[in-house]
Amino acid sequence: MPHTNAPRPTACLALADGTLFYGRGFGATGETQAELCFNTAMTGYQEIMTDPSYAGQVVTFTFPHVGNVGVNPDDDETADPVAAGMVVKWDPTEPSNWRAAEHLTTWLEKRGRIAIGGVDTRRLTRAIRQQGAPHVALAHNPDGVFDIAALVARARAFPGLKGLDLAKDVTCAQSYRWDEMRWAWPQGYTRLADPKFKVVAVDYGAKRNILRCLASVGCDVTVLPATATAEDVMAHNPDGVFLSNGPGDPAATGAYAVPMIQGVLQHDLPVFGICLGHQMLALALGAETIKMNHGHHGANHPVKDLETGKVEITSMNHGFAVDSQTLPKGVLETHVSLFDGSNCGIRMADRPVFSVQYHPEASPGPQDSFYLFERFAAHMAERAENRVG
Repeated sequence: MPHTNAPRPTACLALADGTLFYGRGFGATGETQAELCFNTAMTGYQEIMTDPSYAGQVVTFTFPHVGNVGVNPDDDETADPVAAGMVVKWDPTEPSNWRAAEHLTTWLEKRGRIAIGGVDTRRLTRAIRQQGAPHVALAHNPDGVFDIAALVARARAFPGLKGLDLAKDVTCAQSYRWDEMRWAWPQGYTRLADPKFKVVAVDYGAKRNILRCLASVGCDVTVLPATATAEDVMAHNPDGVFLSNGPGDPAATGAYAVPMIQGVLQHDLPVFGICLGHQMLALALGAETIKMNHGHHGANHPVKDLETGKVEITSMNHGFAVDSQTLPKGVLETHVSLFDGSNCGIRMADRPVFSVQYHPEASPGPQDSFYLFERFAAHMAERAENRVG
């Protein structure tokens, strides 16, 4: 016989093909629509939810213990959550961590983000892998009343990320300076006291920890909006230029980003890009990008450095990739994913210009990829020595 005392579902996840997942809602009430992805990381749910690269996406967490360490202001990658919502297997428990300042449920509710628990995330993840990232509508109603036809229609109405420029929605409104360095025990975050390089970081959705890593290798960082021109960048007389991570279709953002990057490259400056910044650099150099079936989202992705033979354990979050078959002459592929062979890094053969698809600041290795920030600093130091010489 059916269990008549089972609580009524208070949340519903509707896929565009009509598939429905019911569960228990937490966080904010209401509805949202987005692309659905899954993330396999065992830690960092707060960083994931506040990563601007997740704009336009609902995140399914494959690790069940989401919420177990609460949230705290130090772990935000930007001021508020950017991901549209979250899907988890188990409801968040009471936080058990000395750094916890707030319960995940309360944090989501205050910031207007919807979440659903009690979902078979294995089944959902298999569906995403087999069918590609679906368009979904997520609803949370404490009364448990849902207009299913309207939810499915809303999922089907979502335009998708292809052709969508989201960088303009998450970039900074105006320029600002950054000098905070990486967290270290016992001081926490400290300020850069003796900067060695002036760096302009173009913000397509920059994570705070990327900026901290730049400061930690001696960079006095000026952050500019995504729509900055080459003239805007060069007005700061930088020693190097950094291209940040971000969301959306790189080809759409490239409409204004590519001319800027091409203009900067005429000045022979060191350039370093991460994630969307990697894709922007590739487009500026003449390559193309493609939409992936379900993307790479997690903190356990092995990437091989083709020039050293070393393998790094990396953090990834991208639904588009650079098509390595379109790299022009003089642009070398430097890193590849060991999961599917997709491109994860490029460099110019004769200039200090390079980028990677993954997130070296996220430290899943934990220090496997920090050398990339040190390489950027070394390029700027070498350029300064050559100019003096």
